Amino acid sequence: MKKQHIFEFFDRLRAANPEPESDLEWTNAYTLLVAVVLSAQATDIGVNRATKALFKIVDTPEKMLALGLEELREHIKTIGLFNTKAKNVIALSERLIAEHNSIVPQDRDALMKLPGVGRKTANVVLNVVFAQPTMAVDTHIFRVSNRTGLAPGKNVDEVEQNLLKAVPAEFALHAHHWLILHGRYTCKARKPLCGQCSVRDLCSFKEKTV
Repeated sequence: MKKQHIFEFFDRLRAANPEPESDLEWTNAYTLLVAVVLSAQATDIGVNRATKALFKIVDTPEKMLALGLEELREHIKTIGLFNTKAKNVIALSERLIAEHNSIVPQDRDALMKLPGVGRKTANVVLNVVFAQPTMAVDTHIFRVSNRTGLAPGKNVDEVEQNLLKAVPAEFALHAHHWLILHGRYTCKARKPLCGQCSVRDLCSFKEKTV
């Protein structure tokens, strides 16, 4: 996609949604971190449903440890891979207390050393809580980037790097949210809503729907 088209692409997404927000519900950096860890291979709606009651009583690592593994499992048992995720949440809470004075670090490498935290999760936390212009490439962003020709790549790391190079600075902070939401609600995997797409004319997808 040409440079001027990329600018227009994001300018239109911004016009439709000037201040995009994560669909995950959270109250502070810690609860967002937990929510993103739980969201792996799960829907945001499902995570929000499971954490609604949880986050009313737990919003710090100490409270999570006080709750305990078994009770945490009960809260999140409707989420896929809940056993593994529960263990990771307990373990990362212990690590935050022991190594970070219970504070979620603002550093990607430090975040990725926490149990259950990969690059995508770290990027989400850095972007949403700490306003860093990261690109948390999930399946939606990967699809949109390749399908539209915005920033094609063979894997998520390649797409992330290509997006960081391609996205104009003024759009960098919210770019990943615009792309996620566009992929989730318009540029869907099986039946993209090309007829409703605001960037249809800028997209290189050859099999556009009506």
